[in-house]
Amino acid sequence: MRKSAGITKSKPEQRAAKEEPAMRVPAPGEGKRGENGYLGYLLRQAHAAVRLKMERTLVDLGVTSPQFAVLTMLNAYPGLSGADVARLTFLTPQTVGVIIRNLERDGAIVMTRHPIHGRIQQWTLTPRGNTLVKACRGRVIELEKRLASGLDAKAEASIRRWLAGIAADLQDEA
Repeated sequence: MRKSAGITKSKPEQRAAKEEPAMRVPAPGEGKRGENGYLGYLLRQAHAAVRLKMERTLVDLGVTSPQFAVLTMLNAYPGLSGADVARLTFLTPQTVGVIIRNLERDGAIVMTRHPIHGRIQQWTLTPRGNTLVKACRGRVIELEKRLASGLDAKAEASIRRWLAGIAADLQDEA
């Protein structure tokens, strides 16, 4: 006597045969990952895509996206403390501590003591750090141009104002 096909299948195979086909995950721009998605999710999705592209753009320079953020803030605001850098880059103080140690070890930044509050460490870029941030910035500018492609100056200014306004508005509530 011959067994039917259903009898010879293992339990997981039998369950899989009865289940519905797996749901296809929508690609960016589709379904809730598109124009009908929640704004917060869409902002996070866009941020993740930009960060991944930035990581790939900077990898051969040996710079990560968080390191670039630290270098950028120290370039814009020399003499920041580690705590200030953490607040400006949206990174934890522990993460910034590791990044600062690595950048200092690599000769990209240097520490000086605050003239009045000697326990506060202030960080500034070295000439090597300036060269590194310029090389990174050149590549990131190309990415930003890609982000703004298709926008006229007025639309880009409006989006920048909207994004900055969100941060300022929600920060006031914290």
